[in-house]
Amino acid sequence: MSAQIVALLRRAILTGELTPGAQVVETALAVRLGASRGPLREAMRQLIDEGLLVNVPYTGTRVVDISVQDINDIYAMRTCLEQFAFAQIWPHRDTDFTAELAARSAALHHAIDQADDVRAIEAELDLHGLAYERAGNRILLTTWTGLRGRLQLYWAAHHRAHGLTGPKRDSHDAYIRLAKGNSLEAMQAEIHDHMRLGLETTKAFVESRTRAQTEPQIK
Repeated sequence: MSAQIVALLRRAILTGELTPGAQVVETALAVRLGASRGPLREAMRQLIDEGLLVNVPYTGTRVVDISVQDINDIYAMRTCLEQFAFAQIWPHRDTDFTAELAARSAALHHAIDQADDVRAIEAELDLHGLAYERAGNRILLTTWTGLRGRLQLYWAAHHRAHGLTGPKRDSHDAYIRLAKGNSLEAMQAEIHDHMRLGLETTKAFVESRTRAQTEPQIK
């Protein structure tokens, strides 16, 4: 039950049904979902651990908002982490790695073709997560796992900024080709460019949303 609630709440957050900064009231959710308080609390704790919800003193649990500073921090950290992950796995790539890369790419294409933005975000995270999983560095993997929630919020904002229901179907073609290639330098350059793509548009989207929330409404 808690896993089902996690999936429902994650989808509501990433589609914007639960807006950034919105308060998440346990009693109201229990009624809405027809769930008992135990599984609901467990689900909310998991989403707090994932970085999608946050406990705010005296105000309760809220959907995490994402700021321009968050986007800058995520971009800088992800670029370094992913370049490092590929440096670690580069000499150890094998047929199993390339097969798994192809399988995760196919899962992403399927989600895009189904216009399922939430599943596309999860599939894109799974695709990028392969290098971290294969690096054999527990601290690196833990850092990546802790970053996933914020990345989900980042990509959801990115997709709304571009009016998309998922990434472009060919947006990872160069990434996958170079991940199977012979030049680590070219792969790391692609990671930099890939992370940079759409950054300014997403920042502008978040800034405009923030202004709309803070400026007085003219009646």
